Amino acid sequence: MSQEQRLTVVPARYPGRVIGAIVALFILASVIDSVAFNPRWEWGVFARWFFDPVILYGLGQTLLLTLFGTVLSLFFGGLLALARLSSSWLLSTLAFGYIWLFRSLPLIVVLIILYNFSYLYDTLSLGVPFTALSWGHFQTINVLGQFPAAVIGLTLVQSAYSAEIIRGGFLGVDHGQFEAASALGLSSSRRTFRIILPQALRAIIPTTFNEIISLAKGTSMVYVLAMPELFYTIQMIYNRTQQVIPLLMVGAAWYLIITTVLSLLQHSVERSLARSVTRDPRPSRWRQWRTRSVTDTANEELSHVRGH
Repeated sequence: MSQEQRLTVVPARYPGRVIGAIVALFILASVIDSVAFNPRWEWGVFARWFFDPVILYGLGQTLLLTLFGTVLSLFFGGLLALARLSSSWLLSTLAFGYIWLFRSLPLIVVLIILYNFSYLYDTLSLGVPFTALSWGHFQTINVLGQFPAAVIGLTLVQSAYSAEIIRGGFLGVDHGQFEAASALGLSSSRRTFRIILPQALRAIIPTTFNEIISLAKGTSMVYVLAMPELFYTIQMIYNRTQQVIPLLMVGAAWYLIITTVLSLLQHSVERSLARSVTRDPRPSRWRQWRTRSVTDTANEELSHVRGH
């Protein structure tokens, strides 16, 4: 075939995509224009309160609740998941009952009950049930303050969801992995933490981070305890100043930042877990740049040697 007779490759055109992109950009520009240049949003008030020490203190309380709730719920949720998977019918039944109960109760109900726990029980004692033997008494009003009640409530509810997430991750591992680990003579704990858990994490991580993000936003429910976390603090301010919309936007912006950071952390963790998985074999940009630089340097040196 001569050079004049060669076929010209014409890239495919997608007019629908172009039209859709133009429409989407038009809508986005309209929304930005209506929000940014509408004086009723009161962006000056937003800027005034965004870094206010009172707001930052409430933000700190929200982050602490998220941290403690996440760590404790994952710990107790892991224990519940192992109990649900246990061959003991008693452990499995008790774990199922706990998960059923706290997945059924709204978080706000659990928080209110805990906050009024001192009304139901004056003291907490450590001893043997149905006997007079006891090793200590504690006044509940001194134990369950606002912050402990909020942490316990969030942990109780979130543990039930975490347990099912972790259990689902374990069940997603091929049964042959269990059999292979057993054939190697590994103990139950080594099978769980060295063989099964690393494989289950690929299924557990995305849903777990989704629950952590929900927990970060769910901390706003502790306003019923009159605890000065982010949402309650904003409520107190706009009840005094009547600047409702800009202060709600302050809270929305901070929750958006928290969610973005957690999403980036999730992406980083997932990439780390996927390094040894063939479905995402692509190296990082830094590794690509380093490989390209080393290859180019080696080629230059080889060309220099050949020239001599």
